[in-house]
Amino acid sequence: MLQLALAATFVVIPAVGRRCGPDAQWAAESEVARQKVPAAVLAEHRISFGASRTSVIVAVSIGLCLAALASLNLAGNEAGRIVSWIFLPIVFILGCIIMPGEVFPTRYIESAFKKSGDPVLVSLNVKAIVDAAVGVYPAWFPWVTAARLLLATLGSLLAILLLAMPSANVYFG
Repeated sequence: MLQLALAATFVVIPAVGRRCGPDAQWAAESEVARQKVPAAVLAEHRISFGASRTSVIVAVSIGLCLAALASLNLAGNEAGRIVSWIFLPIVFILGCIIMPGEVFPTRYIESAFKKSGDPVLVSLNVKAIVDAAVGVYPAWFPWVTAARLLLATLGSLLAILLLAMPSANVYFG
């Protein structure tokens, strides 16, 4: 069930990101312009508040793989269990490396801007920019993003442990 819940987040998040992303990007760029900085600075530094076609394809593919593995595991298929032991650690690593930036974008963008050494970037009020972009998304969206982080990290570890328990040997036997 953990895999199914995680799979759902890998479908919902990019779908909403694709739908709301252009408006969120516009809101962020408007806030940058309000701060008397050219709006193009976000694009120049590859700061995007939407989902690209490629990111949607990758995320949905991961979601479909997780759903297939969950179905195999729920059916007691040993192949699903073995592939889950391979796939879930990869999802865990993704959860540790990539997803925190989605849950805590202000901190990650501020850090990147400080590392750039560009005084224009450092002077930006990143919180206002992120707030403008996030304000375009549905109110429940940050909760789903946080749930994906938790499911990808702690949920993946728990699923791996559950699949490795002696009782799982009987179930998959």
